[in-house]
Amino acid sequence: MREFIVEADGGARGNPGPAGYGAVVVDAATGQTLVEVAEYLGVTTNNVAEYRGLLAGLEAARELDPGAVVHVRMDSKLVIEQMAGRWKIKHPDLKPLATRAARVFPPDRVSWEWIPREQNKQADRLANEAMDGAAPGTVIHRRVREGAGGGAGAGAAGVEAGAGAGAAVDAGPAAGAAAVEAGAAAGAAGVEAGAGAGAGTGPAGEVREPAAKSTAESGADARAAQAVATPGTGWGPADMGAPATFVLLRHGETPLTPQKRFSGSGGSDPSLSGIGREQAERAAAALARRGTIQAIVSSPLARTRETAAIVAARLGLDVTVEEGLRETDFGAWEGLTFAEVRERYPDDLNAWLSSPDAEPTGGGESFAATAARIAATRDKLVAAYAGRTVLLVSHVTPIKTFVRLALGAPPESLFRMELSAASLSAIAYYADGNASVRLFNDTSHLR
Repeated sequence: MREFIVEADGGARGNPGPAGYGAVVVDAATGQTLVEVAEYLGVTTNNVAEYRGLLAGLEAARELDPGAVVHVRMDSKLVIEQMAGRWKIKHPDLKPLATRAARVFPPDRVSWEWIPREQNKQADRLANEAMDGAAPGTVIHRRVREGAGGGAGAGAAGVEAGAGAGAAVDAGPAAGAAAVEAGAAAGAAGVEAGAGAGAGTGPAGEVREPAAKSTAESGADARAAQAVATPGTGWGPADMGAPATFVLLRHGETPLTPQKRFSGSGGSDPSLSGIGREQAERAAAALARRGTIQAIVSSPLARTRETAAIVAARLGLDVTVEEGLRETDFGAWEGLTFAEVRERYPDDLNAWLSSPDAEPTGGGESFAATAARIAATRDKLVAAYAGRTVLLVSHVTPIKTFVRLALGAPPESLFRMELSAASLSAIAYYADGNASVRLFNDTSHLR
């Protein structure tokens, strides 16, 4: 008969407050982590989050082997004593959760142990992952194949994601636009555009086939991609510590956004429109409800600094300006629509769509150069904010590039992502160099 160790934790930032749980299933014989699971619960109490973590851990163990023996270890004295039958369960919110947990395995196959918090780091880390980087209802579920080693070096080959999980994240309906929307509507990476904006489309809405990856991809871009480890973060050792979590906020709309015009760092520097300021206020309110942001860093451009200032006023934080977060310089294309660029500079545009090394007309910045800049900025900020959650207020191309590099995706993936004004994305960076994309293009707060 197999024996599993289930370690679980839950927490709420405020009681009640933004809450989440984390749980791990470990093979008792080998010490290998077999499953990690976490979920952001929205606003609830600390005790409810702890019980939800216990329930998730037990259910994950049952999925592995319904006939197993399970030893539960938690740093919640309340949960351990109540489930062991030594303390009565009085709170009405906890009784149904305890009843469900007691039915997962027969009572004679489950034992209970209270442990100090410092011995429950892996489950605690997962609970914080859930609170830091997910929309309500998002479930993180990672299953490591036995024999894969269980460490971060196991990579994607050693992990089986839950159904529909994509990059190890199973997003529920409330997760908003966490899935990447692909195709022609993706827009031209740095174009101030909504759906259907640009680089994926030609004249009269003609859909372009995705450009093949350039065999002459620049050394700078290749190094930037190689600098990011496999997107298997979270599968490493329990003592890895809390990640540096970047919550990426695209600025609100400017007057150029609905006109779908290139708006980088080389042309005019428009401020937010009235709609853009309202979007920033709504993003600020959502971030305040989440309650996880510990610092704010902004691109130097006016539209990002204005967005950051609105959020900072709501959260009571200062804003640090980081030059590396600026938008790509689009050279002579600044202020033009995609159709205007195609009409005036067709050869340059075709080259730009085909190779990350190509620069916009007039000495603009290539995607390869942008990737190298973002990789350097990422490394700088990860070192500065290790173990903390920081809001980065930036632009279309930088945010897509953060995501691309974290996933190890090719340069042409920039054309397959839709990133809306005032949207939220999130990436966690761990001490071993791994990255985990938690959220992408969430606009639920704008509805």
